[in-house]
Amino acid sequence: MNLSHHLLIFTRYPEIGKTKTRLIPLLGAKGAADLHRTLTEQTVSMVKQQQQTAQIKITIHFSGGNHALMQNWLGTDLEYCPQSYGDLGQKMQQAVLMSFSQGASRVIIIGTDCPDLTGAILETAFQSLENVDIAIGPAQDGGYYLLGLRYPIPELFDHIDWGTERVLTQTQTHIAQKHYKTYYLPVLRDIDRPEDWLIWIKTKDSNTLF
Repeated sequence: MNLSHHLLIFTRYPEIGKTKTRLIPLLGAKGAADLHRTLTEQTVSMVKQQQQTAQIKITIHFSGGNHALMQNWLGTDLEYCPQSYGDLGQKMQQAVLMSFSQGASRVIIIGTDCPDLTGAILETAFQSLENVDIAIGPAQDGGYYLLGLRYPIPELFDHIDWGTERVLTQTQTHIAQKHYKTYYLPVLRDIDRPEDWLIWIKTKDSNTLF
């Protein structure tokens, strides 16, 4: 089996009070942690289903908790790796470099905050990397929910104001400077802030998450 297509999922163990902190004023500490737990479980379920038809290696890059807690939560059939030190960009950069050093030919990073991300979008992202350098899934809040690479591009993770609405435009500046060929996936919504959650429950059946 060819496992040169690597999917890296960034998440954290759902500790009450330390998870989805921007949503605590709206949902409470437990509610925010429960939302994160549900979103992560839905994402993992989706990628496991995708793995049944696509040859991909899945690694969970986690913060909080420990290896045993992550296995007890999401299962023993996945690979787990603690996130490295530094800001989000440094953590993602190290994860990408690790995958390419292990023989990956395509690497995609996703989080667990985007409930509209589907297996079809993941498949499209991997397929696009046959012909482009970068695949990116823009988020409506100015960030991105997916980043795919055909080879390491460390500068994509430097000088980015992580957690702000400037993430995508700053990343696009890096892309433009080197003229990287890029494929853009559909714009989707992350659930990070109270306004994201309020918009989501107006457009979706909230019972799909709780």
